[in-house]
Amino acid sequence: MMKRNLFSVVKAVAAAAGILILAQTPAAAQSTIRDAEIEATLRSYADPLFRAANLNPSEINLIIVEDDSLNAFVTNGQNMFIHTGLILAAKNASELKGVMAHETGHIAGAHLARSREAIAQAAVPAYISIGLGLMAIAAGAPDAGAALIAGSQQFAYASFVQHTQAQESSADQAAVTYLETTGQTGRGLLEFANRQFRYNEFLVKNQVPSWMRTHPLWSDRIQALRQRVEQGEHVGAVESKEDTERFILMQAKLIGYLRHSRDTLRLYPLTDKSVPARYARAISAMRKADFGLAKSEAEALALEQPRNAYFQELLGEIALSTGDVKGALAYNRKALELAPRHPLLQVNLARALVKAGDGTQLDEAVQLLQQVTHVTEPDNISAWFALSEAYNDKGEDGMARLATAELRFRIGDYSAAKSFAERAKERLAKDTPSFRRATDISTVAETLTRQGARRG
Repeated sequence: MMKRNLFSVVKAVAAAAGILILAQTPAAAQSTIRDAEIEATLRSYADPLFRAANLNPSEINLIIVEDDSLNAFVTNGQNMFIHTGLILAAKNASELKGVMAHETGHIAGAHLARSREAIAQAAVPAYISIGLGLMAIAAGAPDAGAALIAGSQQFAYASFVQHTQAQESSADQAAVTYLETTGQTGRGLLEFANRQFRYNEFLVKNQVPSWMRTHPLWSDRIQALRQRVEQGEHVGAVESKEDTERFILMQAKLIGYLRHSRDTLRLYPLTDKSVPARYARAISAMRKADFGLAKSEAEALALEQPRNAYFQELLGEIALSTGDVKGALAYNRKALELAPRHPLLQVNLARALVKAGDGTQLDEAVQLLQQVTHVTEPDNISAWFALSEAYNDKGEDGMARLATAELRFRIGDYSAAKSFAERAKERLAKDTPSFRRATDISTVAETLTRQGARRG
């Protein structure tokens, strides 16, 4: 089941190492997407690349951004963001892997940390220029002094740009290395860049001076990439059938969820009886509340591929949407059996168990949700919300309030987090781990609230 969350991304050159956008945009609130199938697909592509770069896959977060732009970027060293527009623009899995390999190069090269160092180093000539300008003014040459001061920012930016251009070229070469190490060709990255960017580059080339470009020209990058790729041992490697099938289903799912139903039918007309087409149409039908059509399409898919966990998940979502709690339990349980321990599938089953509502089922829901919130994904907001519902239905008011405090704390609503934590303490036994946790949340939330008020 695809879910959206809001987050803020500062897409500034000092904060993120991105590869595909030609001009950075201001910070903006965007939606992230959580989906078990898409995340599993991206993981299957990315984890071998991470290992090839001597990185621990479990330490790197893959985050899907609902945005039509062709972009991928890295923040805070270990977070790789991938826009849905990029996934949908790729022609095949190899192209998407090429982009992910490039971003892996940014992580392995610690480019974000080095960019911060470069910013500090770039400031030195700016300070010198400002100092010389002040001296010129004091010496009776105000015009020359003003020119030196005005040009100080250009000196600093030009110095920084040289650094970022080198990083981009380095990440390109690292991407080919990781792909070769995993027995794959770098042609995907080469073909994607050539198709999407090279022929639009003249706009940037003619309008933006070379000293202002944070990225090298694509024509230069493509030439260097082509030389390296064509010399590779695996230049003729073909992507696996499994990679291709997962990629096509991922695109179909995104279109079914994100596009208007008429656009889905245009891309996947009724005459198209392929699995991806029927998958997209089933999802699109569910979104517009045509549950009869959605269920018939999804049931046919599940019958053809009974081991596909995500077809079972879709049937579970349809069932829960129509109030068929018994069906939702069966389908979500089957999905979790086919893809064990996946936190999003655990949350789905827990939600159905909460809807069912008897004591034993609520206990199972709490157990599943505690596994998610306390072990695998402590920042899973949906899990904390479902846990608060489960505790509330069990009549454990203190624990329900504590789960809500956890949720509020994790979304940065510190005032509400403190309020719920204090209310939880009223219903929790003292000297228990839950009471101490509520106390910790209250104390930290109060401190953060005061800090925010002082900054404001």
